[in-house]
Amino acid sequence: MSGRSVLHRMDWITVLIFLLLVGMGWMNIYSSTYDEGNSSIFDLSQEYGKQLVFIAISLASIVLVLGLEASFYERFSSLLYLLTLLLLIGLFPFGKTIAGATSWYDLGFFNLQPSELAKTATALALAKYLSDIQTDIKRRKDQLYALLIIILPALLIIPQPDPGSALVFFALVFVLFREGLPLWYLGVALVAVLIFITTLMFGSAWVGIGLGLALIMVFLLKKPTAKIPFLPVAGLYVLAMAFSLSVNFVFENVFEQRHRDRFSLWLRLEKDPEKLEEIRKTIGYNTYQSEKAIESGGTLGKGFLEGTRTKGDFVPEQHTDYIFTTVGEEWGFVGTSTVVLLFTILLLRLVHLAERQKNPFSRMYGYGVVSILMVHYFINIGMVIGMLPTIGIPLPFFSYGGSGLIGFTLLLFILLRLDANRLKEWD
Repeated sequence: MSGRSVLHRMDWITVLIFLLLVGMGWMNIYSSTYDEGNSSIFDLSQEYGKQLVFIAISLASIVLVLGLEASFYERFSSLLYLLTLLLLIGLFPFGKTIAGATSWYDLGFFNLQPSELAKTATALALAKYLSDIQTDIKRRKDQLYALLIIILPALLIIPQPDPGSALVFFALVFVLFREGLPLWYLGVALVAVLIFITTLMFGSAWVGIGLGLALIMVFLLKKPTAKIPFLPVAGLYVLAMAFSLSVNFVFENVFEQRHRDRFSLWLRLEKDPEKLEEIRKTIGYNTYQSEKAIESGGTLGKGFLEGTRTKGDFVPEQHTDYIFTTVGEEWGFVGTSTVVLLFTILLLRLVHLAERQKNPFSRMYGYGVVSILMVHYFINIGMVIGMLPTIGIPLPFFSYGGSGLIGFTLLLFILLRLDANRLKEWD
């Protein structure tokens, strides 16, 4: 397909949203790192100047992505995946440590974070495997291999340590459900999370009582003709209680104190108001300050470059993980609503693109893109407004960072390249 044909068939709605998010992100990075002593926006000693370079590299990468044949991404997906695994392994002897995490390669002019590239490569590899087996993912062997593709990069990222980035890879499990993985897996995972949280909040005794009452209600409300086997149900109850009883041990002996404090803050486990406030101002300092900054913006915000908390550096890492606080303070409810609306439209549009693919590989990759962006968006904003515990992952296309912006750009535009070729089958 010629370059002109690719551009003609490009989904320009998605491209426009991408450009809006990148442009708005840069404006807020500029505001959060603005120094009156540096008047030039091209000052490469400042984050906003560096971000302009990253934007230029990302735009150049779009040209490369669109210039390759769509078949390239399917044929070489496994090789790209293996290369990113090697890059992740190479961090252990050759990586650069920043803020306690050995997650980057020092390239001199640029610090490369391979985990950002691994997200795209893993989505491609998973789509390739699922399209190759040409069946609903019902067999245990197929499920195991698919999960292994997802888990391998995460296992290499966790020891860096970078648990936030590792968590994102598990978003690709949603692709498996789209392709036929039984929903009871999701049900089991949700029940486990619910038991974990309720055990921390109320204790195992109340969890046992609650589960017991739920089972009694099931037996009382079942139809007379329905048969519910008692022994399997009793076995599930025992397993659930065993898991609940293990929660406190794991929480006290496996989690580090900082992790326990974050859960205590998130779930309000600490009953002493003074101690809870102390945790908010220490471990939860970032979230505490981000909430105050967003609240201070009101409806219309304080105006561009007028954020007093932003200027005062109240929120650490405001230009990266906490960039949404700048939007809240300077642009108010209107600005934050605009950003949320743009991301929502983008995700819905990407679901539409994934569904209209004729090639199974393209469809599965499309859902991988949706899953990764959705988890990043949901966790980042949930973390900033205090709905979720602090997990260090950026807001796509918005936060400062070269590896993140380039990685997300590649992730998105590979899908747009596949979509431009959706009516043409390749060998």
